[in-house]
Formats: sequence, structure tokens, C-alpha cells
Amino acid sequence: MSAHFTRRSLIRGITAATVVATLATGLAACGGDSDAATTTSDSAGTVTVGRLSNGAAKETTVKVSEVKSISAELPDAIRKSGKLVIGSGTLPSGSPPLGFVGSDQKTLTGSEIDLGRLVAAVLGLEPEVKRFTWENLFVGIDSGKVNVGFSNITDTEERKQKYEFASYRKDDLAFETLKSSKFAFDGDYKTLAGRTVSVGAGTNQERILLDWQKKLQSEGKKLTIKYFQDNNSLYLALNSGKIDAYLGPSPNLAYHATQTASTPNATRIAGQYSGAGASLQGLIAATAKKDSGLAKPLADAINHLIENGQYAKWLAAWNLSHDALAKSEVNPPGLPLDNS
Repeated sequence: MSAHFTRRSLIRGITAATVVATLATGLAACGGDSDAATTTSDSAGTVTVGRLSNGAAKETTVKVSEVKSISAELPDAIRKSGKLVIGSGTLPSGSPPLGFVGSDQKTLTGSEIDLGRLVAAVLGLEPEVKRFTWENLFVGIDSGKVNVGFSNITDTEERKQKYEFASYRKDDLAFETLKSSKFAFDGDYKTLAGRTVSVGAGTNQERILLDWQKKLQSEGKKLTIKYFQDNNSLYLALNSGKIDAYLGPSPNLAYHATQTASTPNATRIAGQYSGAGASLQGLIAATAKKDSGLAKPLADAINHLIENGQYAKWLAAWNLSHDALAKSEVNPPGLPLDNS
């Protein structure tokens, strides 16, 4: 990671919600990136989403072909290369259902990966997916190693200083707690008084939680925040009562709650909150280097998928229909600078 890039300035929009044991071998490459297998056997004019998802999605074949009027908008260098290099910031442990190694223990799958493949099809490009640690994903975009990040990246005003966006999904956060817990979050930070909550360091949700902690301190109340290096440690702490809840991206936590439903340590979603704060709906966006000329063709490709039903099929396959947007926008209002 470059010296001028701090974890705080990167502000992640994603944290791994659950550890996939099969990812432990062969993924953490030197330099924080990996070329996990992404080859598919899609026939011409189709993209199959939800492949090798190990139960996280319903495998669905979607008809989608190049739209010449949209691919003509691409920067010359990318159009001539014939490929779209997609970055996924999901090393080392994966982040189901967004991006993780599939049931064959080698192929990268996930909802974000699949949308990137659908967009590439509309643009008439071959998708090439590269995996990075979260920080190195942005380094990859900066260096040109990656054309676009599809990795649960939150649209923020701070990031617009370096990147351009094409929105594609709502950005909602969630609190996950034990099913047996009485904790519930109704949108009012005061319900967190006296609680102990875990959050990923350097994330948007951490910024929001730290702001609530500061407000509670000014009122003479306490909110304890704890950090864990991996999700095994996090969920051990939740199961043992050392923390009351975990604040993270809604898709990750909903997935984990579903996976634990029939176990002794079943969890549930205890409340949701916009990733951009109380006054603005947070947005997840395809992220390219500022002035790359990619945001508009990306947004037009996403809107083509929305208008023709492929977008809805993609969301439904991954159980994310509640995160749907009516329209993709180029550089829509994002998390304000005073809270980014």
C-alpha cells in the first residue's frame, strides 16, 4: 500500500462477514493480489450467475449480449484490449455472498463478480477478475492494473477526489447479534448505550460507529468498540457474549445469519442503517480511476441490464433483491466529506 494511503483514507465499504475455510490455501499472493481462476463455460450470449456458490445463490443462466451503442462509449485502449479487468478486494478470506472462492476450491464466484461479468458482456469485453486485499484493490485501480472495482465499494465524496462511480446497489449496514439476544437497533444511536459492538477497521461503518460513540460520550454514556483480525475471532466473541453485536454490510451479515440458522449459535439481523448516514441512502458503485472515461459506459451497461430484466435476475439469484436500484447514476451524491 502506498505511504500516502492510510486505512482511514481508504474507508472500506466492505468487511468479510464469514470465513470460508477452503480459502486458506493458495490465495494470499505476494503484493496482496491473486489471479484466482475465473474462467467460465458460458455460451455466446449468456452469463450464468450463482455458479459454484455452495448454496449462497440459485444458479441462473441470463441472456445478455453486447450493445454496440454502449460499447462504442468505451475508452479506445479498453475497447481495443478486448477485456475488462475487474478488481475484487476480497483477499484473504473471502466475503460471501459478494466475492469468494467457489465450491470447486479454485473459481472466484460471488454477486459482485457476477455483475462485473454481466456488465462486461454488455460492453462486448472478456471479463478478467483479479483479487486483492482491500487496500491493494485501490492501489490496483490507481496503477491501471485494474479497470474497475466491483467490490461493495461505497460511493463517498472523499473518494470522488480520485475515482468515478456508476451506482448499482443500495449500501445498507446491519447489526448482527445472537438470535437469543434482546438487542435491537431502531436507527437511534442511543440504543447502543452500554453495548459492546465490533466493526471492521477503516470502514464506513467504523466511521459511523465512532461518531455515535462520540455523541454518547458527550452525553455521559459509553459505547465500547472492539476489533478482531479475523471472522473466526469475531464470531467466537459474539457467541461467548464478549460483544453484543457486529456492525457490517447487510448482504454479508444476512448471508451469515442464514448459514447459522440451524446451528446452536444462530444469529439474526437486529437492525439496519444506510451506509451514508441518516440523511442519505448509501450507494454501492462500480469504481474506476477519475477521468478514466469508464463511469458513463458502466452506468449505461448497468441501466441496460436493469431495463431488460437481467439485473433483477442477478439480484434474485443472490437473494439481494431488497438492494435494488431503479437506475444507475454517474457520480451520484455520496457519503458526505464530514462523515467519510
